Amino acid sequence: MNNFFSSNLKFLRNNLNMTQSELANRMNKDYSTIGKWELGQRNPTMEDMLRLSDIFNVNVQDFVDKDLRIKENNILSEFDLLFDKHKDILSESDKNIIKAIIEQRKKEIDREQGNG
Repeated sequence: MNNFFSSNLKFLRNNLNMTQSELANRMNKDYSTIGKWELGQRNPTMEDMLRLSDIFNVNVQDFVDKDLRIKENNILSEFDLLFDKHKDILSESDKNIIKAIIEQRKKEIDREQGNG
């Protein structure tokens, strides 16, 4: 089984024009830890994976199992960028509604593709 975590982390971070230092600050980690994760030299804890999943709005399993650099696996990349840019104007209720819509659509796509 492939593990795409390292490449996905770098891809998602770069997609948001985020430096390793910026991500490290959000994670309360040293920037070198982010670099080691991206190089595959270290693995994050489950707590770190959940935090990364939240930051990048990607479920943990997809983070590890799918190559998100491939466009068909990265359906939400443009939305992620838009959402991240404007997230501070949204209420928690707005964010929850958007998340619910996205999760529902992802389930529909998975069913259509025979994955769910």
